[in-house]
Amino acid sequence: MKKVLVTGGAGFIGSNLLLYLHDKYSDYQFLNMDKLTYASDLSFLKPIENSDRYAFSQTDIVDRDAVKKVIRDFKPDVVVHLAAESHVDNSISGPEPFIMSNVVGTFNLIEECRQLWKDREGGLQSGRFHHVSTDEVYGTLGDTGLFSETTPYAPNSPYSASKASSDFIIRSYHHTYGMNVVTTNCSNNYGPHQHDEKLIPTVIRTALNKKPIPVYGKGENVRDWLFVIDHCRAIDLVMHKGKSGETYNVGGRNEWKNIDLVREMCDLLNELKGEGPDGDYKNLISFVTDRPGHDMRYAIDATKLESELGWQNTQDFRAELQKTVEWYIDRYS
Repeated sequence: MKKVLVTGGAGFIGSNLLLYLHDKYSDYQFLNMDKLTYASDLSFLKPIENSDRYAFSQTDIVDRDAVKKVIRDFKPDVVVHLAAESHVDNSISGPEPFIMSNVVGTFNLIEECRQLWKDREGGLQSGRFHHVSTDEVYGTLGDTGLFSETTPYAPNSPYSASKASSDFIIRSYHHTYGMNVVTTNCSNNYGPHQHDEKLIPTVIRTALNKKPIPVYGKGENVRDWLFVIDHCRAIDLVMHKGKSGETYNVGGRNEWKNIDLVREMCDLLNELKGEGPDGDYKNLISFVTDRPGHDMRYAIDATKLESELGWQNTQDFRAELQKTVEWYIDRYS
């Protein structure tokens, strides 16, 4: 039986990943390590909460002693590290938690894994550490081009700087100690379980409440949107088949200007809920002052993941977006 530790498993991507992996691998045992911050919700894991192959540990990865105890007690074969402070706006108003969780917390985890695995048969190759990161570490793109695994890092927010730091920590443990690590850098995820503060839930929530839908600047910023289950499939592939020490970019090849995505969601709400205020939810769109250092465009080149590991983005974007909108309508009703 393979023992898989998922950090941040009560969050958006983590909860979807645990449900996906638990359903797929009937001989795996899973431990969810989560601090239970404001962005966590254990109710997402109700389908497996009583499984004898799933357990939960409320643990803050910044607490080194607590991390050591969990690692030593569970003895994972694989760690999928998702726990992170992730909201860019929050990193601007208060960067310290991002440095502590994303940098110090990542160090605590990989160092305790090193201490565990170096003493096992097979040494540091007896376990695998999968670090889940973001495309924001690469900075911003112009009108053309894509982020690849060789794009130089140029983080522009305290959040992306903290994630870049964590990426380098993971890289260093491979090159210095020979640890079996892989890193994935993903584009913007969407789907069920995402916290209310993010763009898509914010649009749906404010629209349903007949309040102004806030859009930064002119809404011209471009993001590459990836359905969360396609991301889970990519994590699964890299976790099992990725080459040690390598980085794999995960993206949807699905670029949208923020304003166009907001309008698309308003059209879906018009279809699903009846026409909004004055006949159209788009009448609620309100442009607000842009946030500092707002990157203009992100777009991922996922060729390496596709060609080396056979991953494909299977989404029908509008169909998956509609499912997502419907999930939030039920949540906010």
